[in-house]
Amino acid sequence: MFDPADPAFLADPYPEFARLRGSGGVHHHEGLGLAVAVSHEAASAVLRSRSLGRIWTDATPLEQFASFNMLHRNSLLENEPPAHTRLRRLVQSAFARGHVERLRPTVQALATRMVDTLAAAIRADGEADLLEHLAQPLPVAVIAELLGVPEEAGPQLVEWSNAIVKMYEYGLPRDKRAEAERAAEAFAGHLRGLVDERAAAPGEDLLSHLAASELTGDEAVATAVLLLMAGHEATVNVIGNGVRALLTDRDQWDLLVADPGLAPTATEELIRFDSPLQLFERTATADVEIAGFTVTEGGKIAALLGAAARDPEVFDEPDRLDIRREKNPHLGFGGGIHYCLGAPLARIEIAAALEALVARLPDLRLAREPQRRAEFVIRGLRDFPVTTA
Repeated sequence: MFDPADPAFLADPYPEFARLRGSGGVHHHEGLGLAVAVSHEAASAVLRSRSLGRIWTDATPLEQFASFNMLHRNSLLENEPPAHTRLRRLVQSAFARGHVERLRPTVQALATRMVDTLAAAIRADGEADLLEHLAQPLPVAVIAELLGVPEEAGPQLVEWSNAIVKMYEYGLPRDKRAEAERAAEAFAGHLRGLVDERAAAPGEDLLSHLAASELTGDEAVATAVLLLMAGHEATVNVIGNGVRALLTDRDQWDLLVADPGLAPTATEELIRFDSPLQLFERTATADVEIAGFTVTEGGKIAALLGAAARDPEVFDEPDRLDIRREKNPHLGFGGGIHYCLGAPLARIEIAAALEALVARLPDLRLAREPQRRAEFVIRGLRDFPVTTA
């Protein structure tokens, strides 16, 4: 079974996923202490089964993780009905199609401005980091715009988010766990101050909506933090992983340069091809069978989204990047009642980034191979040096 800390596996986990799929849809992973669903059918069943839920368990010792546990205990992602239903109803109007569509010109303007900054940095220094200038600042700027958080706070929000999401990895060292709690405390405190400000002087932004809603103070803070973290982490890694894949498979990059109208299908393919979220965990609320594997009540099973996305039973030539792929039922945004609320906005952001890149930097190249992050669950790059030379 794969070792999630093995650098060779992290560099390219997909051959190992294919080997596992060849011998069954679900396997027990001794190291992770849970079952993993590796076929598309099994992973989809994990995401949609009502006998499997997101059952939050506090990080321990409790006194050392008060803020981290508060944020997750009150998150719609970590709750099941009826709490999930209530929380989702109170925030989903912000992501209705019309509301998100109104943000499209803003997102496109932000992407264009950031690509121009990237281009200027390349001209000045010969190369620049695509993560620093585009992939990281774009999603946090968009979510900040939605929430009404000052854009200049973006770098600090990213730093806190990066520290917190490391807690989703397995076998995290004690110092990184402590760092995650400090970030959670600071993030929650910052957002609580903003929520209190909007409660006293509301505007038209989502944070004002949350502050005026039926959400408790902790729920409003947890929801805002979730939107900022999820909206940033997934999108930054789709852009990073995806543009790297395009620049590595030059024919696909050149195809997008020739026809920017392919950006929407390219977006779906990049999410599928190198999933930014590799694993999504569920807990059995009753005995349940997935692909012939029984998960007993209280047991855990995870959908390996990266494995499901390369299943040849569902995707033609799954290891081939094809930005014209029409049949693309990837599970990158989850499934069932926890399907990602921000999916429409993420799609607009990724497509806007691609369109701005091919329009302004059609000769973009890798300056050298990027360094990959050492984490498994959140799959992304540590840096992304690019050039046009």
